[in-house]
Amino acid sequence: MEADAPITLLNRHTGRMETEQVYGEAWLRRIYGNPLGKLTLHAVVKRGLFSKLYGWAMDRPSSARRVAPFVKAFGLDPAEFADSDLNSYRTFNDFFYRKLKDSARPVDPRPEMAVLPADGRHLGFPDASRVKGIFAKGQTFDIAALVADRTLGERYARGTVVCSRLCPVDYHRFHFPVAGVPGEPVLAKGQLYSVNPIALRRSAAYLWQNKRQRVTIDAGPFGLVTMVSIGATNVGTIIETYQPGQAVAKGDEKGYFRFGGSFVATIFEPGRIKLEDDLIHAGETAVEVYAKVGSPLGRLA
Repeated sequence: MEADAPITLLNRHTGRMETEQVYGEAWLRRIYGNPLGKLTLHAVVKRGLFSKLYGWAMDRPSSARRVAPFVKAFGLDPAEFADSDLNSYRTFNDFFYRKLKDSARPVDPRPEMAVLPADGRHLGFPDASRVKGIFAKGQTFDIAALVADRTLGERYARGTVVCSRLCPVDYHRFHFPVAGVPGEPVLAKGQLYSVNPIALRRSAAYLWQNKRQRVTIDAGPFGLVTMVSIGATNVGTIIETYQPGQAVAKGDEKGYFRFGGSFVATIFEPGRIKLEDDLIHAGETAVEVYAKVGSPLGRLA
């Protein structure tokens, strides 16, 4: 796929193809699409200070005035919000990591099913070792770098990977795809590149160069499942809300991202899961599937 092509996706819930409305698209194309922009990228944007300053601005009380225009511009439905009063949010970040009503995101109840961990745009890869393109042809996974652990990397070398990309317009809390017992989060320090396809078509390696946090889940019949939460430009802060060592149910909240785009990779051991067909097709074509948290990811193999 051409690096500068529009971002198209299949909406699982409507069955329709859509063109993504990209927050800050012109800025992203300038930064990642020309030599002068790349100088700015390496000198300023990828560094934590830039995101810290932007995060500080989104935590200012004055940022709350952005909430209502943002909701209107991107067609969000306040009826889904746990607090639908847009004037109640003290800052834009307060709104950004808002909670939703439980009824807004039903979780597939079938015990043999794993579910998507986040609202977003998803790609599925049944065997990480056979990937011939992620966001563009020729891209491959470096699983050991992604999980920041050589032993885990060997364990998952032929594993199944689901990539979930969250845009600024999305619900930014992420959830457990399976029931089990999660371990302690492990932080891997890194940069803060964008995870929008405008950037990732140029280099999928941004995913394992960015700041990220790994959590492994002892998930019974699903085996050892690893979730990697990846920060991006303006979203250096990854907050975990679960309790390590305490059993969780499928669909329980795991944590949230502060303002910006962000990314979750969910990794299964080889032979543990059969992905949904639309996710596999998405991985083969680099055309993402939009789907909401709690909807099917795949079933026990």
